[in-house]
Amino acid sequence: MSNKDTKRPDDNDEKLDINTSLLKSRKDIKKQREEETARQQLEVEQRKAQLEKKRQEAYDKKIHDEKIELMRMKQGIIEEEEATIHEEKEEEIKLTFGKKISNFFYHNKWWLGLGTFFAVMMTFLIVDLIKTPRPDSAILMLCENNDVGLATNIDEYFTQFGDDCNGNGKILVSVYYIPYSTDEYRNYNNGVTGKISAMLGGTEQVIIIGNDLTVKDLMVPKDDLVDLSTLYPDDPHVKDYFYYLKDTNFAEELGIDPESVTADMFLAIRNPVNPINGVNEKLQKTYDKDFPLFDRIIKSLSEVK
Repeated sequence: MSNKDTKRPDDNDEKLDINTSLLKSRKDIKKQREEETARQQLEVEQRKAQLEKKRQEAYDKKIHDEKIELMRMKQGIIEEEEATIHEEKEEEIKLTFGKKISNFFYHNKWWLGLGTFFAVMMTFLIVDLIKTPRPDSAILMLCENNDVGLATNIDEYFTQFGDDCNGNGKILVSVYYIPYSTDEYRNYNNGVTGKISAMLGGTEQVIIIGNDLTVKDLMVPKDDLVDLSTLYPDDPHVKDYFYYLKDTNFAEELGIDPESVTADMFLAIRNPVNPINGVNEKLQKTYDKDFPLFDRIIKSLSEVK
């Protein structure tokens, strides 16, 4: 029989006892280390607390002593020169010129940024205003007709009848197309109502392109418009306050389909003399400037080819 076969049963028990003892030893060592760490941590915290307590006591004593000394000074018991309390003045830091400039920009960078932004915007707007051509005259189109209002050469067509009224050496007549329609929601979304109020409330435009809806909703012809029948009594396109564009060469001049010019589309001119308010001097000035333009347009459209 081999040695393995002759091993005593007590050997296994002995090994088990050894393993159990080692495991217990490890646990005890770990526990001791944790307790030691906790004890050291507690000592550190206690020392910190003691130091903090000493600092606070020293600070409180200093404040207490200063209060007593101040009271004694107020009561005249000690002179100011003898006092241990003195106002501490911050040492003035002298900066070089470059440092001052750098410091100024650092502390004001947000305001400087905003100022620069607005300065750039103002410069852009001024340059844009200077470069934007100023029309010598303007015509208001207060009806919805994209074929006419968005015709590519509509400004060019009316410009041929204009004058250099602003003296810049160029002639420019602009058409302000405001597509007024029966759709109130669309008028509001497109800002049509506000634009019309601003334009008709102003005095810079007197020549009107409109239709029946324009007259119905926006003006009273006998008060707001000149009676063209007195100026062009023999013109077949004139009826009362309106010069009707249908059956003229207006569509042909714009290069659009003649059917795009509806039967109710007209040219008219605002009357600077109101029955209630009398003469509007600014509107009269615009009328005097733009009537020759209006007259040339009428005569050109009515000219027999």
